[in-house]
Amino acid sequence: MKVCTDAVLFGAMAPVNTGARVLDIGAGTGVLSLMAAQLGAAQVTAVELTLQAYEEAQLNFDNSPWTDHLVVVHQDVQSFACSDNGQYDLIICNPPFFKNHSKTADSLRKIARHNDELSFTDLIKSAEVVLSGEGLFYVLLPTHAIEKFAEAALLSGFYVNYQTDFRGYVHNEAKVSALTFSRVEVIFTRTLLTIYESHRVYSQDSERYLSPFLLRFAIANKV
Repeated sequence: MKVCTDAVLFGAMAPVNTGARVLDIGAGTGVLSLMAAQLGAAQVTAVELTLQAYEEAQLNFDNSPWTDHLVVVHQDVQSFACSDNGQYDLIICNPPFFKNHSKTADSLRKIARHNDELSFTDLIKSAEVVLSGEGLFYVLLPTHAIEKFAEAALLSGFYVNYQTDFRGYVHNEAKVSALTFSRVEVIFTRTLLTIYESHRVYSQDSERYLSPFLLRFAIANKV
């Protein structure tokens, strides 16, 4: 699975407080965990179901500047939530969201993209167990899934606090959104972020979030 711009923006905008304990559910290769560590998390636990992704995440963590702050666990999150008694300050998740749609012959890609192994209900119930009372639950969702997910989250006592919609260009409609849930009901805030100003040119807003993470900006600043 390629690391897409939506996911990197999602990680760059994560509400990570310095010293926070973060749980990354369905970590894949660990990119969101690495970004959380760079943003100042004291401890990041990455949970990954597939062995290949788990091993790649471990390799990435071992070769990062934040290796002492990162732990990867090879386990399904349902079992992890039952055995882990930690109360996390922030849960981040870019979950699989397709259901009986666009199936692929690649089994690893299928697991990463489809919710057969992790339903929205299981994800929310797991978050309910391990999130601290004042913690935040931060999720990237396609716009068509937001209403259903929010309704299920509310049944577990999670309110949508913030929503940022991502669209590619000004003329595009948003297809995915970053949502922040908590157990506290606050005034709902919704914003719209346009990723590109023109072809291969990031907007000022997206560049502001992405510049600490993408090498293209580091190289440009040196020129």
